[in-house]
Amino acid sequence: MTEILAIIPARAGSKGIPKKNIVDLDGKPLIYYSINEAKKSKYITRIVVSTDGEEIARVSKDFGAEVIIRPAELATDTAKTLPVLHHVVNHLKEKENYYPDVVVLLQVTNPLRTFEDIDKIIEKLLNEDYDSTVSVCENPHSPEWLLVEEDSKIKFYFGEIPTNIRRQDLKKTYFIDGLVYVIKTDQLMKNENYVLGGKIGIVILNKLHSFDIDDDEDLELIRAIKYYENYKNRK
Repeated sequence: MTEILAIIPARAGSKGIPKKNIVDLDGKPLIYYSINEAKKSKYITRIVVSTDGEEIARVSKDFGAEVIIRPAELATDTAKTLPVLHHVVNHLKEKENYYPDVVVLLQVTNPLRTFEDIDKIIEKLLNEDYDSTVSVCENPHSPEWLLVEEDSKIKFYFGEIPTNIRRQDLKKTYFIDGLVYVIKTDQLMKNENYVLGGKIGIVILNKLHSFDIDDDEDLELIRAIKYYENYKNRK
């Protein structure tokens, strides 16, 4: 059986929303939604929350996840995700001689993500020749039309003014929405600067599901969406 480890990073500190990872959303702490959907996946065999917070650890265990306490240097505002994933994999290998085949990264701040979303990205990796797979959304704005400000002047990002380009003739571009990252563990442990590496495959998912909570306004929008979903389900 392919061992697939889901890792959910959940740092205790948050400047935008206090205790963001366990803030209430529709009667449940935010982290519940990532744990619950991971438990529904038909591929994920183990779920670990990486945290430095006692309350997050307790809540995560209550909802069925394992917890690994991360060191202080991986819990700062500037700490990156890749070293956190490396820490979890190394910890399990050293303590249990456990080394998964695949790692799935799920960020807490995407509570509209579904287990079907997760499984689609995993299947892309398992069934095709990729080292990493990731969810994306189609970019509605072509890079050719991007503007930047330099020396108080506005310039086109690529330096030249686009001419005679119809929107329908532009190449499609995509952005990583942060919803689901899936990486072969051997590839992950080789990566030095970014979670993804090797040959990367993409899957376009529902744009609404990729909605990310960064601040209070985002949280209120998600609460409104959840309220509407509950209303539809009661009809």
